[in-house]
Amino acid sequence: MKIISWNVNWIRAVAQKWFKDFVAEQNPDLICVQETKAFEDQFLKEVWNLEWYKYVWHTWEKPVYAGTAIFYKNSINPIDTKNHFWEIEHFHEHWRLTEIKLGNLRLINWYFPNWWQKVTEENMLDYKLEFYDKIIDYSNKIVKSGENLIILWDFNIAHREIDIARPEDNKNSIWFLPVERDKLTSYLEAWYTDAFRKANWDIPKTYSWWSYRAWARPRNVGWRIDYFFVSNNIKDKIKDCYHLTDVMWSDHCPIVLEIDL
Repeated sequence: MKIISWNVNWIRAVAQKWFKDFVAEQNPDLICVQETKAFEDQFLKEVWNLEWYKYVWHTWEKPVYAGTAIFYKNSINPIDTKNHFWEIEHFHEHWRLTEIKLGNLRLINWYFPNWWQKVTEENMLDYKLEFYDKIIDYSNKIVKSGENLIILWDFNIAHREIDIARPEDNKNSIWFLPVERDKLTSYLEAWYTDAFRKANWDIPKTYSWWSYRAWARPRNVGWRIDYFFVSNNIKDKIKDCYHLTDVMWSDHCPIVLEIDL
């Protein structure tokens, strides 16, 4: 099974820049996108052209800056899909989550809260940390029930110093605060594996996001903030996980998981 995760940073723009050709070339079983920044009817009217895929689009009634969607091949027959989470406000607002269930496998596509400010007050982190706690609780319940789980997301955290080009310069920045990184560590220590590190161990200078400023991407001054996590009961089925750094249509690059399921 081949799965792509990509923060497209506005799907209507990306879809006008050979998105269909990209999907045809990569031929994934599923492609999960974050920051769609569009209503479903806008997408259908203006850019829908993946005839060989069906999709799950997060439903919400307000204009937002985020948004998620999952596209899956017509040959895939999910047991269930989910595109609303009214019972958990943190998940539902801003279209942060879409979900698909394939047999005993559940796949969750998440987009995390994001701030760029330097931290000067503890309460700036409250919402983001609450979001992490709710995600840990939600996904742990799934794994405890006996399901296999793949989580893919723009996590908006660089976990370790190896995951960021300039760790010392950003030690007081959102995305790299010790309290955020500790949350990610505790998440992984529960029942999950970082698929990229499983496949590549400590390969350095491999990032998934670059600022548009100061020629950051040509100089590879980046952050690895996009991840695949898999539940430990299927970690040995990981075949490969890699970044398509030559795909330039967003400030994020697509990341790919190949897993034997």
